[in-house]
Amino acid sequence: MKYLLIILTLFISSVAHANYEAVTDEGGWITRDGTRVPNTDNMKSINGFGGWLIVTPDKDWESKWNTSPETTPHFSEAKNVKYGETLTILPFYINPKINSAGEANVLCSIKVIRPDGSHAIDAKGIECVSGKLQGNPRNVRLTSTVIKYIGEDGDLPGVWLVEFELTDTIRNVTVPLKAQFKLVK
Repeated sequence: MKYLLIILTLFISSVAHANYEAVTDEGGWITRDGTRVPNTDNMKSINGFGGWLIVTPDKDWESKWNTSPETTPHFSEAKNVKYGETLTILPFYINPKINSAGEANVLCSIKVIRPDGSHAIDAKGIECVSGKLQGNPRNVRLTSTVIKYIGEDGDLPGVWLVEFELTDTIRNVTVPLKAQFKLVK
């Protein structure tokens, strides 16, 4: 598991007008055509603050994300993963509350749980968003914490669980998200 890395991305200010926007009055996600998206394990919002967790095998995820606001990126979601394949865990957020100076503050807690219940990662209170929020708060943004995973020969086969909590410290709301993938031989 030595290749499981936490990568702090440098493009936190990159913003995409992805297919989802926040509805601040009810705190839900909607598509651009106004259709409500129900909360799921990997995509939900609470009191106006939303999170979305994607585990993707896409090697080109970064170029998909770093596009013009008019472009809606699409990421494949990992289900069954073979040993040696690389996954990237992407946590997105919308509509953080800002303070009087226009700054947002979001902390992340991350757990990656092996099939036997032990933790490959168990990190709490990582600063994922901090500083002045540029643009519409309803834009979908990527946190500064992105996780890479490579299935090594010594890793346990089976279902790996990813638990990611986004805490808007100004709003005092935590959004728990879950995703999983199966490591297969």
